[in-house]
Amino acid sequence: MNKQSLVLLITLGLVLFTGMAASTACAATDLESVVEVQIYNRAIHIMAMLLVGFGFLMVFVRGYGLSALTATYLMVAVSIPGYFLLKTSGWFGHAPDGIEGLVLTEFAAASLLICAGAVLGRLKMWQYMVMAVLFMPAYMLNEWILLDAGWGLVAKGGFVDTGGSIVIHAFGALFGLGVAVSMTTRKEQDVPVASDFTSDRFSLLGSMVLWVFWPSFCAALVAPEMVPATVMNVVFALCGSTLLTYFATIVLRRGIDAADIANATLAGGVAIGSTCDRVSLPVAFVIGAVAGLLSTFGFAVIQDKLQKGMRLVDTCGVSNLHGIPGLFGGLAALVFVSGIDRGAQMLGIGITVVVALVTGLVAGRLLALTGRRQQAYEDAEEFPG
Repeated sequence: MNKQSLVLLITLGLVLFTGMAASTACAATDLESVVEVQIYNRAIHIMAMLLVGFGFLMVFVRGYGLSALTATYLMVAVSIPGYFLLKTSGWFGHAPDGIEGLVLTEFAAASLLICAGAVLGRLKMWQYMVMAVLFMPAYMLNEWILLDAGWGLVAKGGFVDTGGSIVIHAFGALFGLGVAVSMTTRKEQDVPVASDFTSDRFSLLGSMVLWVFWPSFCAALVAPEMVPATVMNVVFALCGSTLLTYFATIVLRRGIDAADIANATLAGGVAIGSTCDRVSLPVAFVIGAVAGLLSTFGFAVIQDKLQKGMRLVDTCGVSNLHGIPGLFGGLAALVFVSGIDRGAQMLGIGITVVVALVTGLVAGRLLALTGRRQQAYEDAEEFPG
């Protein structure tokens, strides 16, 4: 081989190698971009859940629809930048780069809206924003302890809660109950939380929006290869809770109750959160069905007893939709997830219960110092037109 041929061969090799390296780099970049776009799509689905789903679910209270929707707007607007601000401070870890950071803020906003459901109609509009400010550090503290090994209490990766049955749903519900203990007056206990056909229809619309986008909520941050299985599990769980809610409401209510259909049908999405990427379709259906039954029983039987016993009003029944099904979902992981660290799972659930109730009680005391509404569940107090 002469010198010119050798130079040509080396040059050709370098060109091919450079091209392959560039192609690989572009492919990796393209793959990352595709994943980012997919997460963005699910993030927008979650935003629709927050504003349209949660917002309209809470308009079931007759005469308080404008306030419920406005409060939803304000709490989302406070919680998203608030979460980022606290994360960038370094107090509770560091915010992930890219669109994943937005998804985590949306999870926090969802938990806040769950909390607000417990005291809906009994706060002045600006107090919802104050509650959001008080809620964020408490939520992030619990999230940091359970998911980021804060203070070394729970080993990183030892707590199973992919879709937030405990960290998002149970925490929000329990914090809300803590606030409600301080923010429910004796007068408010005697005021019925009334609905009508129009408000129930809008509430069912919100419920359906949540139902449609719930798979994106649970699959938002799972590995790309696990998204299809996660989505199917969530849909099957929602189907299970919907069917059992229908049968349970007929038996327990002697007829179909609109509030049960609007709320308990979603309990499967709440309960499957912890194990949404780890179980089979039949198991997902069973978890959803049991959650729907528990939630309907909670609305029909437990809620009145709970409210009288704790001397509070849980306006939206968050204890039945998010509290009981959320705790059930976290416990279901002990049964259906192989190789789970049972000690870490139980410890995480216990920490959530304590942190949520204690911080909720403190937040309620602070909110009570800022004053109370003159009349509960009335748009007219702040929407005079």
